[in-house]
Amino acid sequence: MVEIMRAWAVERPGPVAEGPLVLDTRAVPVPADDEILVRVDACGLCRTDLHLAEGDLTPKAPGVVPGHQVVGRVVGSGPGATRFGEGDRVGIAWLRRTCGACRWCRRGAENLCPDSEYTGWDADGGFAEYAAVPAAYAYRLPDAIDDVRVAPLLCAGIIGYRALRRAELPPGGRLGILGFGSSAHITAQIALAQGAEVHVMTRGEGARALALSLGAAWAGGPRDTPPVALDSAIVFAPAGDLVPIALRALGRGGTLALAGIHMSEIPAIDYDRELFLERGVRSVTANTRADGEELLALATRLPLAVHTSTYDFDDVDRALGDLAGDRVTGSAVIAGFPHSAHE
Repeated sequence: MVEIMRAWAVERPGPVAEGPLVLDTRAVPVPADDEILVRVDACGLCRTDLHLAEGDLTPKAPGVVPGHQVVGRVVGSGPGATRFGEGDRVGIAWLRRTCGACRWCRRGAENLCPDSEYTGWDADGGFAEYAAVPAAYAYRLPDAIDDVRVAPLLCAGIIGYRALRRAELPPGGRLGILGFGSSAHITAQIALAQGAEVHVMTRGEGARALALSLGAAWAGGPRDTPPVALDSAIVFAPAGDLVPIALRALGRGGTLALAGIHMSEIPAIDYDRELFLERGVRSVTANTRADGEELLALATRLPLAVHTSTYDFDDVDRALGDLAGDRVTGSAVIAGFPHSAHE
């Protein structure tokens, strides 16, 4: 007998207001030989899910189920998946599979693997009651962090951590953060714990207030100039016109990291004003599993205040609309999954 579950799928990519996500029923996935089946208990919403729903990222398969910050319990496994046992609490993140043999994988840069696959893009993700994932790409989650707070760490946290490393912030340096949503508010706390001075540029008053409450030295609008020259900066907002602004805020030898998977067009850059004096720009592409393990270990040692807004499973489309309308402060997380099968 085929077991049935409910899932939110991208039926027809387009503006959130037009309802690109549809709540449907489909068969519970059957785990492949190297996969585990996970009963989903919470799933964070990411701006990448929004890009997918609206068509900025073209879905790799029709009716794909988004969601790649998945927290749940193992309820089944393929015969070759022995890493986890039934009942183990695990996390599913964006990176789903790599080839393991290309020159990027061999040198520890599996995030650049040409044959990499991604949760909620190449294969169905966590906006469903159950999800399957290769066991080698799942994370064993720390017991000290509850489902709702740990979910955003699985992408927002991991990508922010990688972006911070790519920004090459010197010890005790000044970090600029442009855009202050799910990933940025976690990254800021990691930087502060490392002794950084954090300056935030973002358009939401609530986001600026959150930044200051977390310990930022200054918070202004997205086009305001920080009171000091920055050593490093990260652009989290998917707005290419912020790139020249961020570069102008950097001091000599500063590094800018671009954290998004999608960004609007970047305007022409003035070499003399924005790149000279050895300023640099670096993109961030997905993450490695090592990034995830390091971030989760760090989260058990640091008192990270993960600010969340929770939504019921039936309200995924409303949550995505709130994310699109900048009505979410911190991280949006789906909880209250019904679990109609395997009970």
